[in-house]
Amino acid sequence: MQLQTSDRNYIATILLCFFLGSLGVHRFYAGKIGTGILMIITVGGLGIWTLIDFITIIIGKFRDSEGMEIKPS
Repeated sequence: MQLQTSDRNYIATILLCFFLGSLGVHRFYAGKIGTGILMIITVGGLGIWTLIDFITIIIGKFRDSEGMEIKPS
């Protein structure tokens, strides 16, 4: 089963995670409001959660709120 690719911009997601990842801005961009708020409260899981998200975005496995992968086009 092939999943559809999200219409969210891949480069924008990477940049938001890299520069504002500890605030969860990339998660708000992807439509994941709840986990975005949790990232603000925990400062990105003390950086660990942010690092995991960054790696997940780079390899193209990060999903938006609708379950579609945010991949390079």
